[in-house]
Amino acid sequence: MAQVLASTHLSKKFEGYSAGSMPSDGLNPYAIELINESNYQGEPLKPKSWDVFSAPSAPKMDFIISLSDKVRGEDVPIWPGSPATAHWDFPDPALISSTNNMEMKSAYVALFKGLQNRIDILAALSFDRLDKIRLQDELNAIHQNLL
Repeated sequence: MAQVLASTHLSKKFEGYSAGSMPSDGLNPYAIELINESNYQGEPLKPKSWDVFSAPSAPKMDFIISLSDKVRGEDVPIWPGSPATAHWDFPDPALISSTNNMEMKSAYVALFKGLQNRIDILAALSFDRLDKIRLQDELNAIHQNLL
């Protein structure tokens, strides 16, 4: 969902990518529903390992934002170009044990809206005025200010 929100943002400032340390076999139906509602027209989406973005042929990234606490303490790849990094802590809706469809969908909607709010704030930044350290501070502040 983060890839879609970044790539389709009205500012046209971002090319979003998404990956994880332990990707699942497929996208969750609630995530697919939200993605379809956003009219995403990019590459076909599928869960993938973050290792694809640590290879020398990976696209250049200015910043990387992790979303899951599961990543904290893990050995993360060394990203080409040493992009700024931040952690926006969101509950992983895939880990909800409820069988209630409304609760499950609500968790995905909450993540979608939370990401959208933060990406809107991120898009308002003047990137040409930010060095890597200042960008990293701003990425962290965006999340902290919305908690």
